[in-house]
Amino acid sequence: MAALIGEVKRASSVWIKTKGGVFTKFHWQSGYGAFAVGKSEIIDTRAYIENQEEHHKVRSFQDEFRDYLRENEIEWDERYVWD
Repeated sequence: MAALIGEVKRASSVWIKTKGGVFTKFHWQSGYGAFAVGKSEIIDTRAYIENQEEHHKVRSFQDEFRDYLRENEIEWDERYVWD
């Protein structure tokens, strides 16, 4: 699975850099997370993605992610979650 994620990150990084401008300095963080979205959640998930810049002005991604991990009883170590 890690090799597949690495290939997706590599290919998408190469692609976005071809778009020029601010994208030429694009890079992925070293880690990754993968989450499934059920069919019934697609509309809400798209709305979240479209509005996340505004959303994160009120609540940071880090705080939201920590709450998600807690709600789903997923253990984590702060040393390895953030770049």
